[in-house]
Amino acid sequence: MEPPAFVRLAAHPLRWALLSALAGSDLRVRELTERLGQPQNLVSYHLRLLRDGGLVAATRSSFDGRDTYYHLDLDRCATALAETGAALHPSLRGETTPADHGRIAVLFVCTGNSARSPIAEALLHRRAGGKITVTSAGTRPKAALHPDTLRVLREEFDIDLAGQRPRSLDAVAGRRFDHVVTLCDKAREVCPEFPSRRHWSLAEPDGYAAFRRTAAEIDVRVRHLLPDLVVAQGKEAQP
Repeated sequence: MEPPAFVRLAAHPLRWALLSALAGSDLRVRELTERLGQPQNLVSYHLRLLRDGGLVAATRSSFDGRDTYYHLDLDRCATALAETGAALHPSLRGETTPADHGRIAVLFVCTGNSARSPIAEALLHRRAGGKITVTSAGTRPKAALHPDTLRVLREEFDIDLAGQRPRSLDAVAGRRFDHVVTLCDKAREVCPEFPSRRHWSLAEPDGYAAFRRTAAEIDVRVRHLLPDLVVAQGKEAQP
């Protein structure tokens, strides 16, 4: 029998390295070449194969249109992995849920702290059951949350942020965060360096339909982020 498509794609050492690098952060080609120590033409070739296989997507940077960010579709990977396991033996299909979130502090950062980062903050807080300290901030915070932020969280997730206001990144500068996630390309370029920083390249939503799509994508990313945070925290706690 021929191996499943995911195995054929992921088994190549360079493609596996690309998947691993993109599992935590959206990255540009030049960043991938630097991380992996491989020439750009080779990295671009294998990225194309991963895109053709539906595992990786590409988006133009909303900060600099000459740049392209590559994003790993973790939902697609999860489905492919489950199908791969089931192809070997039916008992290998299944999901795991972390039992203990510990004391983890996460900061989400975008420019205005009125849409993407407060949505991520609210969704991670909900999925973690309040057991993770979650904060959001903006490099240039707006005066109020976007009305569609309030609407999409209320209508799609039954979350009420009516009393929340955007906060400045300076207001949380003295706090310790285990993980920092930037959610827009401009914020990534101007945000100070933090340990354990990762990036999600998400365009600023315009219109309620875009807010719904953005919130849905953030929810998928948050769902996959949570066990990753727990695993990272467990490694740090080891003597």
